[in-house]
Amino acid sequence: MTTRKTTGNVVLWVLQILVVAAFLMVAYSKLSADPDAVGIFDRIGLGRWFMYAVGGIEVAGALGLLVPRLCGLAALGLAVLLIGAIVTQLSLDGPLSAIVPAVYLVPVAVIAWCRRGRTRELLSRKPATVRA
Repeated sequence: MTTRKTTGNVVLWVLQILVVAAFLMVAYSKLSADPDAVGIFDRIGLGRWFMYAVGGIEVAGALGLLVPRLCGLAALGLAVLLIGAIVTQLSLDGPLSAIVPAVYLVPVAVIAWCRRGRTRELLSRKPATVRA
């Protein structure tokens, strides 16, 4: 049984690294103000600040996937971001434009589900008390 757990953990880390690479690439297009990304965010109507904010969130989420203690929470955050992207794309262009964020959502949701124990542990910790 330990071998199965170890193999599953290795497969999950490989998936996480692939997702990290994908998110860093899409974040780069936003943070470098790629004309395609600018066009999409102009159509959303929230300005370039929102494009840069989403790119920053994508970088933070990708880096969080590399930290064992944070990887479950990072995947959960990226899943929420992707759900927002799906809803936005559906409202702007219809179902076909939502395919890309929906495809990204699948491995992110798998990671969030498989790492839910880490997320639960992280969120259940009591904050340290500060003594004066």
